[in-house]
Order: sequence, then structure tokens, then C-alpha cells
Amino acid sequence: MTITYPFSAIVGMDGLRLALLLNAVSPAVGGVLVRGEKGTAKSTAVRAIASLLPEVDVVAGCRFSCDPAAPDPSCPDGPHEPGTGEARPARMVELPVGASEDRLVGALDIERALSDGVKAFEPGLLADAHRGVLYVDEVNLLHDHLIDLLLDAAAMGASYVEREGVSVRHAARFLLVGTMNPEEGELRPQLLDRFGLTVEVAASRDTEERVEVVRRRLAYDEDPEGFAARWAADEEALRERIAAARALLPRVALGDRALRQIAAVCAGFEVDGMRADIVTARTATALAAWAGRTDVRTEDVRGAALLSLPHRRRRAPFDAPGLDEDKLDEILRRFEEDDPEPDPDPDPGPEDGPGGPGPDDAGGPEDGPREGADDGAREQAPPAEPEPSVPDQRTGEHETADRETDSAPADRDGGAGEADGGAGGERAAVGAAEPFRTRRLDVPGLGEGAAGRRSRARSAHGRTTGARRPRGTLSALHLSATVRAAAPHQLARGRRGPGLLVRRDDLREAVREGREGNLVLFVVDASGSMAARKRMSAIKGAVLSLLLDAYQRRDKVGLITFRGADAELALPPTSSVDTAAARLERLPTGGRTPLAAGLLKAREVLRVERLRDPARRPLLVVVTDGRATEARRSGGPTPVERAGRAARMLAGDGVASVVVDCESGPVRLGLAGALARELRGTPVTLDELRADSVTALVRDVRTVSNPRRAA
Repeated sequence: MTITYPFSAIVGMDGLRLALLLNAVSPAVGGVLVRGEKGTAKSTAVRAIASLLPEVDVVAGCRFSCDPAAPDPSCPDGPHEPGTGEARPARMVELPVGASEDRLVGALDIERALSDGVKAFEPGLLADAHRGVLYVDEVNLLHDHLIDLLLDAAAMGASYVEREGVSVRHAARFLLVGTMNPEEGELRPQLLDRFGLTVEVAASRDTEERVEVVRRRLAYDEDPEGFAARWAADEEALRERIAAARALLPRVALGDRALRQIAAVCAGFEVDGMRADIVTARTATALAAWAGRTDVRTEDVRGAALLSLPHRRRRAPFDAPGLDEDKLDEILRRFEEDDPEPDPDPDPGPEDGPGGPGPDDAGGPEDGPREGADDGAREQAPPAEPEPSVPDQRTGEHETADRETDSAPADRDGGAGEADGGAGGERAAVGAAEPFRTRRLDVPGLGEGAAGRRSRARSAHGRTTGARRPRGTLSALHLSATVRAAAPHQLARGRRGPGLLVRRDDLREAVREGREGNLVLFVVDASGSMAARKRMSAIKGAVLSLLLDAYQRRDKVGLITFRGADAELALPPTSSVDTAAARLERLPTGGRTPLAAGLLKAREVLRVERLRDPARRPLLVVVTDGRATEARRSGGPTPVERAGRAARMLAGDGVASVVVDCESGPVRLGLAGALARELRGTPVTLDELRADSVTALVRDVRTVSNPRRAA
């Protein structure tokens, strides 16, 4: 038997431990989302809290953990007679990232349902977690449809399984805990909102604290039983305190003054909807019970807001959840000035709460996670770039003193240029313009990649387009196709009365078409020809808009930049779109334009990713004005010819591509359009990229596999 690491032995992590304890006191708070870097004991803390939960009484033999004092009248194993039951520890059920829908909600035996007319139901993880803890590690990597099912069950306290007219419902009330590493991708805002509390965790930078963490972990690994025994008294005290706080919770009074404080705080942070107010009220009540009091005070409201609002406040795209504590204190101070009525004199509880003191590092209302300040305004775009002059028709370079090229000593924004082959012309990064809603760019054809929202794909969810024989376990019955398959054999099977005789060979599963997520690989020109501040700000705003679109469509993204002498993989393909946005913001510009190197780097990255995830189809987005300038060997191909050769190699690989044409000014060379033709892709201007643009055209991405559209 595995010995769980003691909860009271965890060093630091005050905010996380407090959030878990509050949910143990009041499951109505709605669970915890734990965000943090890898190796910060997120999973250890979650597994440890389950051992502190009080035992539950269950009906003997019930697979759905019904309470013998109040059995669920709709339990599939019922009806149960009220009476004796048996006590068992609260369960902690883990939901793996690769779980199927049937494993989560349960599965119906469709064959028996059709042939025998009975509901043969195999419970899933939601039933196992009823009245316990459901833990989802890496919740941000879970498929969206599973997250929807999970959070719906958590909100309603019940799970519903509907399959071809056969319906099963059972209770599913549990403490929901999810952990995630934000570097691997974010949750959608509407899913973030369904978690009651959120906590940011990070490894301590204090040397002594880190030493103590290592010391305790090594002691536990060497002798788990002995280590647990040394902490048994603290664990028991914490367990008794949770039980006492649960018993006190119904007597905690949430007065009108506290409710007005909560409403003022939620309105002050401009949170959407009313869920934030409700969760904050429940959390403040649990904080008062945890402190052994029967009234909710200002410090309870403040501590509750620090846990319940960071992931709900309105913020800019890709900004991490956070809460400005100074602003919170200012809102509460203004409330005190407007409503000076003092808190009623409460019945003082024990200093350390009922049931004995908890560990010193268990945290208190003021120990919630400290978040970053509100977002600052984006850097404004500087004055307009210089007017271009007549360009050289071979390379596209401009022949004026103010040209934005590699050899220009300066532009009108004061940035130094770069001599050919030099490295001294790097210019500081400029801020991105405001993002906008972009048109959807699809990969043509029908894929079979991971569920998402971009390109057409065969999937387990979506509209039904046909039927086929099952491949493995039947999960989505196509009823009419099954009936048609079974109908010709009824006489041969001896059917004499009503009902249909169905055999396994008759079963047909539905073929459904939905949407998949793609690998969107950005290749961004950061050379001197793009370095004018206004232009680069607009370009970064466009790429940021495409990144936001990729985030909403559940894509993986990668970022390649090229300038100077070579191309760089600034961000390997990842689900963390916000990381790509951060890298883009810091992107400097200047130097030559090695377009061929950027395209060849993209081909190399796509080749590796094709081996890692062959089902995920790529979409190449090249952001450039089409110019190509680099050192040329004597007698070798020109930079433009090398870029064209690299583009044809990508086209030969069948890579769907889009070229975002960044050329500006009254005189345009059309080099980006020529590059798009070499790639057999789609050229779009920055204006056409906008979904609300009057001049935008509805375009489909063209590939080698569709020569008619590529022509």
C-alpha cells in the first residue's frame, strides 16, 4: 500500500494549502485550479488533502456511493432502502489526460439495450469520485469536450449519459482539483470561470526553505511509514479542525454588509457574470468557519477575493490571471468610508480555530496568492514610417537615404541600420498594435488530428456524415444504419414477434465530422526592411491576432524569425500560445533578409513535428514583404532564387501555407505574392486578414494536393 505524503509536512505553499482546506470545509466553493511551473509539488498537495477528508457512509454494494441516510432516488443501482450502511475513506480519483468520454461518464451496453431492452450501465470516473476528490493533472491538456462534461457535472452535482434514447442519471458531487503548467497552454476563459478558486504556485527562492523541502522529501522516500508516523499527530489535528469547521459552517452568518463588500469588489474588478460574487461569498463563509467564527469579516472578504477573482477579472489576450492587491485594498477602504458601520462584535473563537491548532504554515485569510498588478497600456505606435522611394526591381530594396534596409545608417525613428553582414543594426523591440479578429484560415481536406476548432476532420464529436462497422469498442451508435443492417436477416434468425433481433455484426457506428486543431507555424521577417516602428507594430499586432485565433481554435503554435545572417526557432511548437505572444513582443529587428533560411528552417521543423505527431496537419504562415537580401557566393543563385527554391520544396511537401504581405507604400513590387505562388499558398494583405475588413475576400488555403485551386 502506498503511503501518501502528509499534508501537514508540505513546506510553504500557503495559498495552495489554504485553498484546498477551504474546499475540504465547504465543497460548494467549487474546487481549485492550481497553476504553476513543473516540480512545485502541486500533485503532492492534492493527493495529500484526500487523506484528511472525513470518512463517508455509503450504501453497501452501491457503485455510486449513495448516502444510506438519503439515498439518491434516481440511482441506477437503486432503489435503496434507508438504513444501515458502511463507512469508508473518501476516494481520490485521478482522471488521466488520455481518458475517453466513456471512461469519464460511463458506458452503456448498446447491444443489450437494443436486443434485450435493458439499461446495462458501467459507471465511469464521475461515479467513482462522488462524495470524494476528482483530480485532473494537466487539465489544460484535456480535450475540450471532456472538460465540458467534467465541469457540467461539477456544477450540477449530477452526471447525465444520453445514448440513442437511453438515459442514465446519477449523483456526482465531488471536490474538483485541476493542476496545470501555463507554459503548456491555457484554459479557455469560460472554463477558467468554472473553477471556484485559483492559486499560482512557484518554487521558493529562499535557501533555507528549499533545503527543508529536500530534507523532508528524502526522509519520506527513505522511510515512508516512519515519516508519516512522525507527522501523524499534526495530520489528526488538521483532520479534526476540518471536521469542526464543517460542523460550524451552517451557523456562519453572511450579513448584508459583507455581501455589499463582495459586490463592490467584484464590480471594481469588472468581472463578468455573477459566479464570482457567489463563489467569493461561499469562500468568505468557509474562511470564517476555518477561523472558528460565526460571522464574516472584512479580512474574510479580502482573502476570498484573492482566491476567487484572479482568473475572472477582465484582461487583455494572453495576460496571465492576476489581481492587484493595492486596488483590492483601495476598494475595501472606499467601502469603509462610504459604509462606516463597524462589524458586530462576534463571539470570539479559539485563536487557532476549533479542533486544535493547524500547522504554522497552513496559511490564513491574508495568505492568498499574491498576483501581479493590472495590465499596463500597450506601447503606442510611433510616428509614421518614411515614405518609400523607387525600389530596385531585382531585390526590392529602396535607393534613398531613408530606406529601411540593411545598409541604411538610420531610420526616422532614430534606429541604427546594419551594414551588410554586420550585427550592429539591431533595433529595440516595439510593442504590438491592438489585436483584431481575423478570418479563419483552414487547412484543406479532411484530417484526423486532435480535436480543435480550425480545419475539417473526422472526430468523435460533430455532425454525423455516415456510418461504418465499429473499430474496437462501440461508442457512437448509428441507429438507422444498424436497423438497416439487421432488417434483412430477421426471418433467418427466427423472429416471430415484435422487436428486432440484433447481432454484433449488425452494429454500425456513426462517422462524424468536426474540427481539428492544427500546427500553426509562424515564419516572421524581422529584418531591416521591416524595421520601421509603425510597420513592425502593425505586423506584430497582426501576428498577435493570429496567435489569439490559434489559441481559441486549440492549435499548437511555433515561431521562427529570420534576420541578419540566419533564421532562428524562437519557439518550438507548443500549446502555450501565450509564450509565443511573449516572445513576439520581445522580438528585435534589423539586418539583412535571409528569407530562404527562414523557409528552410520551417521545413526542418515541420519534418520533425510530422514524425512526432503525424495526425496533426500544419499550416505555415509567412509574414514578410517578400524581399530577400543576404550574402551571395560568387556565381551562386541570388537570394530571391534561393528563397524561391526553398518555397518550392515546401510546396512539394504538400504544406498548406498563407503569406501575409507586409509591403506598404505607393510603389509595391508584389514580391510576397510571387512567394505565395511558389509556395502554392494564399497571399493576404494585412487589411484582408481582418474579419471585419470591407475589402477582405473569403479565401481557402491552396496546396499541391489540389492543383485546380492552386492554379
